[in-house]
Amino acid sequence: MYDVIIIGAGVSGCAAARELSRYQYSTLVLEKCSDVAEGTSKANSGIVHAGFDNEPGSLMAKMNVRGNAMMEQLSKELDFPFIRNGSLVLCFDADDEYKLEDLKKRGEANGVPVLRILSGDQVREMEPNISDKVTAALYAPTGGIVCPFNLTIALAENAADNGVEFRLGTEVTDIKKKDGFYQVVAGGEEYSARVVINAAGVYADKFHNMVSEDKMTIIPRKGEYCLMDSTVGDFVHSTVFQLPTAYGKGVLVTPTVHGNLLTGPTATDIDDKEGVNTTAEGMNELLKKAELSTPNLPRREIITSFSGLRAHRPEHDFVIEEVDGAPGFVDVAGMESPGLSSAPAVGQYVAEIVQGILPAEEKTDFIGTRKGIPQMRYASFDERKKQIEKDPAYGNVICRCCTVTEGEIVNAIHRTLGATTVDGIKRRTGAGMGRCQSGFCNPRVVEILARELGVDEEQITKKGPGSQFLEGYDKEGIRA
Repeated sequence: MYDVIIIGAGVSGCAAARELSRYQYSTLVLEKCSDVAEGTSKANSGIVHAGFDNEPGSLMAKMNVRGNAMMEQLSKELDFPFIRNGSLVLCFDADDEYKLEDLKKRGEANGVPVLRILSGDQVREMEPNISDKVTAALYAPTGGIVCPFNLTIALAENAADNGVEFRLGTEVTDIKKKDGFYQVVAGGEEYSARVVINAAGVYADKFHNMVSEDKMTIIPRKGEYCLMDSTVGDFVHSTVFQLPTAYGKGVLVTPTVHGNLLTGPTATDIDDKEGVNTTAEGMNELLKKAELSTPNLPRREIITSFSGLRAHRPEHDFVIEEVDGAPGFVDVAGMESPGLSSAPAVGQYVAEIVQGILPAEEKTDFIGTRKGIPQMRYASFDERKKQIEKDPAYGNVICRCCTVTEGEIVNAIHRTLGATTVDGIKRRTGAGMGRCQSGFCNPRVVEILARELGVDEEQITKKGPGSQFLEGYDKEGIRA
């Protein structure tokens, strides 16, 4: 019997876990994938929105602005990359400039500070690669960029350090209401809890509908992206949006905290909740739209493409509440954009709800900080020297594109909630994220994982069961 079970180890579930770990709760996180941040939380824009485009009074607006204000301090406490680079919303027709004024008023109503309307010339002075067709833009200095999976991993590690239990590769298949608690079936085992938090992303409707007569619908909204090499990471410095449409904020062009250039997403409603394939049509659409903002977009520097699914509700607002008729069951649903920006505030809000249902004392020994993996790529000469003297493995470069060392990979494996897959190493260290997309470093990463985990290389996977790299030996005894 646990006090709280959280379904889903994405950014919302991990933010809730971290906040609940401040209190005297026994908390369990159940995640069907082999790692945290395997769903929407790993495949999005990495944008910390300022909060000017949400409907005033909506939960999205409240959580976005509050989460944005919390992100910088949280990044210092949990040691993940965050940059407040500002954002621009571009207007291409003088007749539409009133829409920028409307956005500015909406943002001010939401509590977004220091919003300004800039002329086209002022925008191009800030961002020389912006189109000559831009007539004006809304500038929001509080906009930012973050690494979405490093944020999620940091929240999860800190929660685990404070006693939260994580069971990965454990899919929830059934939930039953009992007298005063819930019985959750996952991975063939039964778990019981007084409170269940449903943070299951595109599957949140499935679990909500198991306990409620008032049915919920979550529509997977697919967004495709193109990622460009770090050689063009300074093509723009701000996050560049276009005036929003009914399908969202449109295609953006932005730097990333890792030094790359990113453009996307498209917006296509689909039926498949695992439909994360990319398409030629999607790539052509997003690049064409991106070039409206930045005509000289460096297409030749594209190193990969990917897609993610947003958990869209037709009502287009977050649902963060105890379910009517299901006491103790708390939905954290419809967490599409600005879900990432809102995560710190969502975690706090969920903890407040749980405190109202099942009050608990605060811990006196809560650990409020977490230290990330030392990154040789960004370290100074003296910092590298000191780290290598402490551990020579930090001098052995494994990923040449991103200067990721053996020491960093070993650290990623043995730390709290350590990596067990190649993708887990990639998200924690950046190994394989460069121009060659793991073409050179992947065999060494597989070798190090097998060595450190004490398993055969055939057991190492990309992202869990069914994604093995090696199937055995050929007739000459060579791995194949």
